Amino acid sequence: MEFVDKCNAIFCDATNHYHDFDNVDATPVNPFQCGSIEDKLFRKNWIDAVQWHLEDIIRDPNIDPVSALALKRRIDKSNQDRTDLVEELDTYFRELYAGVKPQPDATINTESPAWALDRLSILALKIYHMQAEVNRTDASPEHLSRCQAKLNVLLEQKADLSAAIAQLLDDIAGGRKYMKVYRQMKMYNDPETNPVLYAKK
Repeated sequence: MEFVDKCNAIFCDATNHYHDFDNVDATPVNPFQCGSIEDKLFRKNWIDAVQWHLEDIIRDPNIDPVSALALKRRIDKSNQDRTDLVEELDTYFRELYAGVKPQPDATINTESPAWALDRLSILALKIYHMQAEVNRTDASPEHLSRCQAKLNVLLEQKADLSAAIAQLLDDIAGGRKYMKVYRQMKMYNDPETNPVLYAKK
């Protein structure tokens, strides 16, 4: 559980750090050594935080269509960056557990450790923003009550997901589970597999 607690702390700190700026174009001050697992976790949450706010901006009903298209392109790139970083995290776990021999009855999990951490990172953002709703002074009591109920569920979900990830990592380390990583192979970003793009060649 120690590693998962560290992940949660980094995700929380990175989320708070984004909101020190509250600007999708801000440059973060990453306190961790480049290439370390902590660095990857920090960058993962920063990408998620920026994308969260890009998704808010693009939903403005009065947004200029040209600006909306530029934002859509930026969101697409952010999605690819997010996927690439998740795959970097899974490479870390594969190397970490490379020497573990799976037990004869070992089973595979529905998702890799990094994709589970992806959900934990996004949960940190959901909790931050739901807490902000609970703290509003301009909202109705009904709104505050609904948001508090949602916040309670999100906190329970964080506890459950954290425990499940810790158990998964413990099972992989003990040979009771084994990792099998499928790369995302996104087709729409690839000019060789997106028919709209290769038709223009």
